[in-house]
Amino acid sequence: MFNRIHRLLNRFFNKSRTINNEPLNKVSLIVIILIDIFILINVFTGLDDISRWHISPAEAYPCYSEWNDYQRNTAQSKDYEMVRSALPASIDYPRNLQQDYRQVEVDRLGTVSPVCLQYAQSKDKINTSANQTIVKTIDQKQTEIAKLEESNRTIRSQYDSTLLEQIAGQPRDQSINSVSAAQAKQKLEQNSKKIAALKTDISELKDQLLQKPESTTLITLLKDSSQFKAVKTGYERAAFWYPSLQLIFQAGFLLPLIFVATFIHNFAQRQRYGLMALMSWHLLVIFCIPLLIKVFQFLQVGVLFQWFFDIIQVLFGGLLFLVSYLYILLIPLIGFGIIKFFQNIVFNPRIQAANRFQKLSCMKCAKRIRRHDVYCPHCGYHQYVECQNCSQPTYKHLPYCKECGYSQNLSDFIR
Repeated sequence: MFNRIHRLLNRFFNKSRTINNEPLNKVSLIVIILIDIFILINVFTGLDDISRWHISPAEAYPCYSEWNDYQRNTAQSKDYEMVRSALPASIDYPRNLQQDYRQVEVDRLGTVSPVCLQYAQSKDKINTSANQTIVKTIDQKQTEIAKLEESNRTIRSQYDSTLLEQIAGQPRDQSINSVSAAQAKQKLEQNSKKIAALKTDISELKDQLLQKPESTTLITLLKDSSQFKAVKTGYERAAFWYPSLQLIFQAGFLLPLIFVATFIHNFAQRQRYGLMALMSWHLLVIFCIPLLIKVFQFLQVGVLFQWFFDIIQVLFGGLLFLVSYLYILLIPLIGFGIIKFFQNIVFNPRIQAANRFQKLSCMKCAKRIRRHDVYCPHCGYHQYVECQNCSQPTYKHLPYCKECGYSQNLSDFIR
């Protein structure tokens, strides 16, 4: 097993740095490496672009996050905060939320949820100059309250020290505080009355804003559990399938490149175009690397992961670390299956040997040789093995002896 892996690695590196079994010079090798890096960067850029071709779950259901926060919020002021969020910071920069939601559909696949568009339309209707004035007045009054509360904290700190001075019998003209205890108390009472009046005004303004028809429409929609359930279900379904959809698009981007590179490489090998074979081999490797990476990413965060995650959660409750054990077992098994598939089907020695024999090619390097050559003049590989029945030389990897027709042992095929 290790010898076979070692031979495959040697063959890989030999194909990556030789032209017709002749090693590349250093300058050519550097040029090829730079080309590889440039192409690899562009491949990943293309993969990133095509993975965004279909709108994401957050873009298809842009209202889900805010709506979900509203449903989970237990504060009494959540209605006002939601209405307040519909008003931009400045009236000079009007916002059209519905248009922003639809913008993601331009030149992309997928559509925005109709419920979210309805949600955006309701928020857009709140954004009027009258409502802006109300909110601006509320903000001003809250700023006044903050200043008065800060003033009260300062006065209280001075009030405590003034009382201590009076108890100690210190003369008033020697006090470090600007006001007496009586004045401080009076000022605190005045500020507290102003704060209470301002809070009453703010409460009335908030009620006035929430009683507007456009605000009532938005709050009614937010409290509609059936509408929220539809948005939540759609978002969760989209989030479940989105990694799979991304992998399909990315595979659709890479597979044509892999097929073209494979075709050119095989053609160049048959025609003995060494430089073309080398370049196409590098391209084939570069195109396969991102595909493998994306497949493993999909296994980590895609549908399979979610499926196994749900099973573990149902069976073992909070013991979610068992998912890691599952992957430690699963990934090697998948890798073993992939290796067996390529070894037994794609790169099966018998199939390759039969094709190369028909094309008068070397059993190892696939380069053209003469019919009765014992050793390949390109790679030095010995083409024959001794038949176990008649002891005559017959071709390696082929199932039957060319002299007596005796079935060959599999151990002879892999020598």
